[in-house]
Amino acid sequence: MDKNINQEIGELTQKSPLLSGGTGGRLVFCTNNAHKLSEIQAILGDKIEVLSLKDIGCDVDIPETGNTLEENALQKARYVWEHYHLPCFADDTGLEVEALNGAPGVFSARYAAVRYAAAQKAAVQKAAVHSVATESQHTEPSTPPASHDSEANMTQLLNDLGENNNRKARFRTVIALIQKKDVCPCGCTSIKQEHLFEGIVDGEITRERSGAEGFGYDPIFRPNGYEKTFAELGVDIKNKISHRARATQKLCEFLRGEG
Repeated sequence: MDKNINQEIGELTQKSPLLSGGTGGRLVFCTNNAHKLSEIQAILGDKIEVLSLKDIGCDVDIPETGNTLEENALQKARYVWEHYHLPCFADDTGLEVEALNGAPGVFSARYAAVRYAAAQKAAVQKAAVHSVATESQHTEPSTPPASHDSEANMTQLLNDLGENNNRKARFRTVIALIQKKDVCPCGCTSIKQEHLFEGIVDGEITRERSGAEGFGYDPIFRPNGYEKTFAELGVDIKNKISHRARATQKLCEFLRGEG
């Protein structure tokens, strides 16, 4: 990334209408994912305090039922805004693999579970047509993978790709920000504003796992221009070049009035 995000937001608290009000430089990040929270806080630096759902007393598992990353990010942010009336942002990230027609995409976090469910449904339908037992017709595990199981997701993805030489892929993050905008100078009237920011990093899927840092698909994703996976590069480099970093930079620029 050309710009250093931590340096760029040095005067963000003073310049941003969103952060100069009662929130005191705080934004709610609509997640309790510890990896995401630490990553986003490192990217934003110490000029903005990032609050988790737990910090505001929200223990609801906010549903993500959208068909796109944009829909899911907005769904989470709208829930927090409508129930807590706090400026907030939510993100959704997908790994899009060219040879798999953009899969796992919006299902990235639960890819193995989704594929398992699809295989089970197909087996039941086949059994109904041919009136045969389903146990011998598929090789899926007897116990369904848990949602958000990174190891199962990576295994499923590598199996689906097989020996395909087209390993092109990209990570895409969408951030949805919801804030209040005063439409009267005295602040007596305000409206809700929604904004979307996208970050993309291109790369390829490796044939085996490498590296121990990061989370999700990091051990099998190698960004263009690097010889190592995200998990091998480490958080310092990843936080400068990642999809989430690029989306967050756009968020920062908007808050400063540059977007």
